[in-house]
Amino acid sequence: MYSLALTGNILIVIVTSMDDSLNSPMYFFLKHLSFLDICSISGTVPRFIVNSFLHRGNISYWECFFQCFVFTLCASAEMSMLTVMSYDRYVAICLPLHYDTVMNVRTCVHGVIGVWVSGTISGVMHTVATFSIHFCGPRVIHQFFCDVPQILKLSCSSDFMNEVNVTIFTTLLAFLCFIFIVFSYTNIFSSVLRMPSAEGRAKAFSTCLPHLAVVILFLSTGAFEYFKPHSGSPTAFDMFLTMMYTVFPPTFNPMIYSLRNKAIKTAVKKVIKRKKAHWG
Repeated sequence: MYSLALTGNILIVIVTSMDDSLNSPMYFFLKHLSFLDICSISGTVPRFIVNSFLHRGNISYWECFFQCFVFTLCASAEMSMLTVMSYDRYVAICLPLHYDTVMNVRTCVHGVIGVWVSGTISGVMHTVATFSIHFCGPRVIHQFFCDVPQILKLSCSSDFMNEVNVTIFTTLLAFLCFIFIVFSYTNIFSSVLRMPSAEGRAKAFSTCLPHLAVVILFLSTGAFEYFKPHSGSPTAFDMFLTMMYTVFPPTFNPMIYSLRNKAIKTAVKKVIKRKKAHWG
């Protein structure tokens, strides 16, 4: 799945960078979403793969620190990116005559910068708050990477309130992003259903549904993991649930977009033909 995630996301980054027909804001944001997915899955899975091959389960303090930072940064940034992408679809469907004016180069660049800045701030806050607590007892994490809830279980006492406060703050921001996405898609579907042309409705849905599917996949897997009751003795099923929100979204996002998007499939074929001609 890691190989599949890397291949799919790198392919999207390449085709959206090389093909001039994919220079719209939607593909600009998609390229950054794929790059975020690459960073997210590469921050957690490779270490687990190495440990599996070496038949060991050790990780250093600073590697754990790095994993925590990368994962929280990417998760927060991905939520922001999905919100920006929903706004792009809202303007494209509901305000088509103003699309080029509203979603200009400056707006797109500022949007991506805002995504990375917010993700970095969230990553720093979570990581500093998590690793400022005092650990005691056996430092054993019952997961395949340094997940924040698992790290907090190693706390000696209730001195992890800073992390709880940070989590409440970021959860509130994520909820606001979710409300904005719901608002955007409520207006989008309302506008689409009023379109007189069946072909126009189909085209609008084809550009919106993949993004909506990615949003549902990302939010549902993350919410299910963080809001389910955690048992004192982790099971293989708990490991599977963690994989659902760390590995599944980066793996299936490229498939969701490429399977529903004719422009990306055409661009991929162009890149493959170009490579064959180069090597031929």
